[in-house]
Amino acid sequence: MGTEVFVTITFFILTMLFIFWRPKGLNEAIPSTIGALAVVIWGNITLANLIDISSKVSGAAITIISTIVMVLVLESVGFFKWSIAVLSNLARGNGRRLFWLTNLFCFLMTIFFNNDGSILITTPILILLLKKLKLKRRQKIPYLLSGALIATASSAPIGVSNIVNLIALKIIGMDLYLHTLLMFTPGILGLLFLSTLLYLVFRNDIPRKIAHITLTSDFKEHNYHPLQDNHLAPEHKKQKKIMIGILMFVFLIRLGLFVASYVGIPMEIIAVLGSVLLLGWRWIYLKVPPTDMAAKTPWHILVFAYTMYILIYGLHNIGLTDILIVHLHELVNESLFHASLVMGGTLSIISNIFNNHPALMIGTLALTNMGLDPITVKTVYLANIIGSDIGALFLPIGTLATLMWMHILKKGKVAISWGEYIRVTIRVIPATVLFTLVILYLWIEFIFNGKSL
Repeated sequence: MGTEVFVTITFFILTMLFIFWRPKGLNEAIPSTIGALAVVIWGNITLANLIDISSKVSGAAITIISTIVMVLVLESVGFFKWSIAVLSNLARGNGRRLFWLTNLFCFLMTIFFNNDGSILITTPILILLLKKLKLKRRQKIPYLLSGALIATASSAPIGVSNIVNLIALKIIGMDLYLHTLLMFTPGILGLLFLSTLLYLVFRNDIPRKIAHITLTSDFKEHNYHPLQDNHLAPEHKKQKKIMIGILMFVFLIRLGLFVASYVGIPMEIIAVLGSVLLLGWRWIYLKVPPTDMAAKTPWHILVFAYTMYILIYGLHNIGLTDILIVHLHELVNESLFHASLVMGGTLSIISNIFNNHPALMIGTLALTNMGLDPITVKTVYLANIIGSDIGALFLPIGTLATLMWMHILKKGKVAISWGEYIRVTIRVIPATVLFTLVILYLWIEFIFNGKSL
């Protein structure tokens, strides 16, 4: 084994071990940076590789960071607490209704923002809400675990809610508009299927009745009586108007990303514009300057995405993707159905071993070198997305979002063990992946019906 091969493989394995372990809360960008530097110095990464990596990562990272800035602004004005208070009030004392509303909330937070932000914002709020409702631990698990799985899986339908999806889009030269056209229907149906399975798994633990309390956005409780006047106080009406206005603004910015993709404008321009406008609004109307964003924004995402891709490019350069091509090329070329099932299943397995970030990059680099026709390339890419965004949820190490979620639960004193997690995911994730892959195949066949892209 040559030095380059040994260094690349060794530092990739060490990097992933430290990312999974995260001793003393170690930021994931630190081990990925050390591993990338080692591969650059002693491995086989060229200057041309680094330039290519920059071109593929920069736009995706800027888009996601701009979205996170918007999340932080909304969090600072109480938008998410207001949202969960609205959902709690809509539940009206029905535990099963709250289950479906919780899943809907986590889905919308990922669709409107991104999966990591959804986990980071919604999990602490849900923990606080469930505590206010005085639920037992086993009664809290259905809401917390289902919410986390739905939040992470919800990055599949539109692509823009996950940084690694955006990087993969750039690698294969596919725009966000086409991704959504081909993936939205299979992704949504897959999420509905997953939600139904989760409900069936948890139906005996979900309480039929819960305390009927009304909450304000600061989670102050109000005793409820069916004859009381439930009209919001004037200040709460004003808050509601502001929050709905913010939601509409975010929705328009989200639509702007797809319009930009369709007309050929870089998405990051719209994303940055949205975050700047939201910061400006907060400064003008709430007198809060944007200086707090410098410290709150997770700039390490840029570093992590860039350095992880260097590691993956190193694995690509030593022939890892060639191994995948040799073993999978014939199966993928048999038919679109085989292409969907084989690559979706393969990416699910790789994601649960190495995490979905490197898995999707490896799978995407492999597919670009298979010499496939345009429709098969798109099908394989979307199957990869299903494997890395949904299939990766089988084990907690499959996604960084899930690892963060488990850490937040531990801090909130509602820790969930690996055993508890897997007892649920083994019953819902493989079936959901298979269902979504089959729907993807049927949907693409329906859209194109033998036509070329």
